[in-house]
Amino acid sequence: MKNLFLLLAISTTLIFTSCEGPRGPQGPPGDTILGQVFEANVNFNEGNDYFRRVNFPSNIVVYESDVVLVYRLEYVDNGFDVWSPLTLTYFRPQGTLLYTFEHTFVDVDIFLYANFDLNTLGPDFTNDQIFRIAILPAEYANSNFTMEELMSNMQIDTTDIEVLPN
Repeated sequence: MKNLFLLLAISTTLIFTSCEGPRGPQGPPGDTILGQVFEANVNFNEGNDYFRRVNFPSNIVVYESDVVLVYRLEYVDNGFDVWSPLTLTYFRPQGTLLYTFEHTFVDVDIFLYANFDLNTLGPDFTNDQIFRIAILPAEYANSNFTMEELMSNMQIDTTDIEVLPN
């Protein structure tokens, strides 16, 4: 009986593992969508009001829905660039210094703000500033949920939430 069961198990295994059906039709190729990145060298000074507009290169198509990110080169560590995302705040002895940006789908405006006279700032923060600008493809969502619909679709496990007294 054991031998019969073993023979049946082995033959069943061989039958099902060796079965292969016809190959289906080739599907359409998938889209490879990558973000675009470029760098800009910026000098801030009183003549340009510590502001610089950087136009997107003509070979990069930017749509209204795309996400634009800007990074400042902080330093180079053992040959590797170290980048910090804007908005970036520094607390200097003179006061607070801020790099920030805004963008459209044709350009990026990079600003240097401070609560002190920027003319007292050294060239380490104003001259030859390298910014990396990344454009990430995105689409607008097609949903128009009401707040009630959003809240009813949320499933929050409240078993581990501790309510603290006021």
